[in-house]
Amino acid sequence: MANCGSTQGRAGPAPGARRSPGTDLSPGAQRLVHVNGRVQPGEVVVVVTDPAMRRYADAVGAAAREAGAAVTVCIIPTRDQDGQEPPPPVARAMVEAAVIFSPVRISITHMRAMRAALKAGARVCMMTAYTDAIMTSPALLDTDFEAQADVCHRLGAAFTGGGTVRLTSPRGTDLRFGIEGRVANVLTNIPEPGELAPVPDIEVNVVPVTGSAEGTLIADASVPYLGIGVLEEPIVCSVAAGTIVEMTGGSQADILREHLESFRDPLCFNVAELGVGLNPNARLTGEMLEDEGVMGTIHIGIGTSHTLGGEIVAPTHYDLLMWEPTIEVDGRVVVRGKQVLA
Repeated sequence: MANCGSTQGRAGPAPGARRSPGTDLSPGAQRLVHVNGRVQPGEVVVVVTDPAMRRYADAVGAAAREAGAAVTVCIIPTRDQDGQEPPPPVARAMVEAAVIFSPVRISITHMRAMRAALKAGARVCMMTAYTDAIMTSPALLDTDFEAQADVCHRLGAAFTGGGTVRLTSPRGTDLRFGIEGRVANVLTNIPEPGELAPVPDIEVNVVPVTGSAEGTLIADASVPYLGIGVLEEPIVCSVAAGTIVEMTGGSQADILREHLESFRDPLCFNVAELGVGLNPNARLTGEMLEDEGVMGTIHIGIGTSHTLGGEIVAPTHYDLLMWEPTIEVDGRVVVRGKQVLA
């Protein structure tokens, strides 16, 4: 079941919400609404949340109402896994929204309902697994998102115009794949209609041609899912024909591999994404929406690629982060560590 309630004009939290003392969430909520979401008076805003994340939904909803928006808060049960579809009433509300905020514990990014909302023109600010630390972080409060937009678009153009990628790292990553015909996703975190913004993660990502990835992937930064977080030991993945065929490392690698194997679906191991972190104020914390924006890291997404512009629909989508990448597009270096050379 889901509960969607219109809260236009109501100044306080949604009925039944519990107020938590301590951290002031309003500065972060104001940034999300005015800087990232750019909410305008009269716009329809939908906040999708779950019981564990109501504090963040209430803060963002209040800021959006103060901005003059017509706000609907949809409370869904906490999802069992990433990408699980919402109840039909929530999916319908999302399609009708001008702006969507999603403070949820488990990601709803990679699902058909989100794709439909984007196709209808929604501007989406993802708030998956938000914490007080993210809501008050320099990555959100101090970042000049507009100033980073140019470098994002330059790197996006390099990916969109490219044919082949080689990714290497000091740890031993050496992965190659095709990107011909792919259009990069440029996530400035100031979304236009039909765009996602995983705030405060600034990134550019591209989907490899399905089945083209070959080589070795070594994640040494974090896997900000499943409680894994910052890596204590590298996770080493052998890749063939676009799929991870072997995953080794310490106990954290075991957690990830065993979880993926539990679905009994080889598509969970599909190499689905190359993403480049571009937020100069982001720090590695083990939380997805900040980790994936850290400059000097890249992430390889595995599983579903459909939401990003690919063809694969899998039960999951997780990201493996590494430090100090070098990325070549058609033999030309476009990223080296924290430098974008495109």
